[in-house]
Amino acid sequence: MARAHTTFKKRQKEFARMEKSQEKAAKRLQKKSEETGRVPGSGPEIETEPIESFTLPPEERPF
Repeated sequence: MARAHTTFKKRQKEFARMEKSQEKAAKRLQKKSEETGRVPGSGPEIETEPIESFTLPPEERPF
């Protein structure tokens, strides 16, 4: 009779382990969907300035 009790415990442990792994998988999917749910171009604006410090080689200068 002790044998049946240990089998039941093992089954309960395995069920709990499977349940936990399913919860983790669901959490990973949720996190992944939240990361990809962003709108492209919704980040901070990047300021751009014309490059005035760029100098042409002497033979290509207009003056």
